Amino acid sequence: MSPEVTGILGILLLFLLLAFRMYIGMAMALVGFLGLWLLIGFDAAIGILGITPLAEGSSYTLSVIPLFVLMGQFAFASGISTDIYKTVYTWMGHLKGGLAMATILACAGFAAICGSSLATGATMGMTAIPEMKKYRYDNRLSTGCVAAGGTLGILIPPSIGFIIYGILTEVSIGKLFMAGFIPGILLAMLFIITVYIQCSLNPEMGPRGQNRTFGTKIRSLSGTWGMLLLFSIVMGGIYKGIFTPNEAAGVGAFGAFLISVFKGKMNRKTLVECLLESGKTTAMIFLIIIGANIFSTFIGLARLPMGLADFVTGLALHRMVILSGIIVVFLLLGCVMDCYAIMILTVPIIFPVIEAMQFDPVWFGVLMVIVLEVGLITPPVGLNVFVLKSAAPDVPLTEIFRGIVPFLFSALVAIILIILFPWIALFLPSNM
Repeated sequence: MSPEVTGILGILLLFLLLAFRMYIGMAMALVGFLGLWLLIGFDAAIGILGITPLAEGSSYTLSVIPLFVLMGQFAFASGISTDIYKTVYTWMGHLKGGLAMATILACAGFAAICGSSLATGATMGMTAIPEMKKYRYDNRLSTGCVAAGGTLGILIPPSIGFIIYGILTEVSIGKLFMAGFIPGILLAMLFIITVYIQCSLNPEMGPRGQNRTFGTKIRSLSGTWGMLLLFSIVMGGIYKGIFTPNEAAGVGAFGAFLISVFKGKMNRKTLVECLLESGKTTAMIFLIIIGANIFSTFIGLARLPMGLADFVTGLALHRMVILSGIIVVFLLLGCVMDCYAIMILTVPIIFPVIEAMQFDPVWFGVLMVIVLEVGLITPPVGLNVFVLKSAAPDVPLTEIFRGIVPFLFSALVAIILIILFPWIALFLPSNM
């Protein structure tokens, strides 16, 4: 068989293993090893299989992942998420759908110090859903806004998705972080508009909450100091060139730890839990990265990425048509696979095509992350939905998915706007 045919058969085998529920990291490592065995021999394949885990596990660049994960765990332990929610609830709870709007803003605030969509969705689900039940919010609106708002965790920096994309493509992680900020705010505003439209058409979906005095609202702002301080230090340091992303992650994790100590929320048990959860999440991500690296080596030797780039650029199609096709593929993959797995699996193949069509790699990174966000809330996988189900066990999955539909349209509007107006993503990176 030619290398290209071997590569195509390897991809088909990978999808077959995934259909049999094999873990994505193990599946990619196995297929990559078998493919390398066929292409370059058993001894060389064994050598790559042995070297890759050590190389990835000791990578200085990848150390940014566990540090940002740890920062999110310390931030959650300190109660920052609850404080943010209480503040925005005080300001917006009296509006029609105000609690749902407050939830989305709180998700955006927590995303600014977390980096994980699943953690953001789970945290805000436990905080916001009981409150919305108390005010008799429609189940579809309450669960839909939390599931959609949780996806902001992978877009608003710091973002593990941007870190992985930057490592895979050798694009500046700092520029990717800056590029995600304005699109993240845009998407949050579109979600809030979606809530407003739904509650205007059917006021019973989101009854008004209690109105607070202006003095109470001002005093509630004290609950945001932890989030604002962490975000300013981490992102301000990256923007001004004071920190590298790795250094910013370390500073952010230590800052979140100090805040939890200052607020009296840190003890030995909490510290151990934070470290264990960070270790589990890091191990999951690294297993995917190691497997993907082995698989990518196989795909590269099979000459598929450059062959695909040559084929696509040879087509008599406008580059926006090809980009639309890539987005559709990502949306379909998002229905059945984890977003990080999709990114690690497809970027080594797709990125040469993006470069050949002369798209800005930072802009494409933002676009890809938003598209993968949609995958977090679409059936049948929709990881954010299943995380949210644990916070609202009495709400059927069908109800949650129905509540998400309006927010999917908002995400599609954001994708279209960023394609039409690239400066939305590129304004901040160009001024770093």
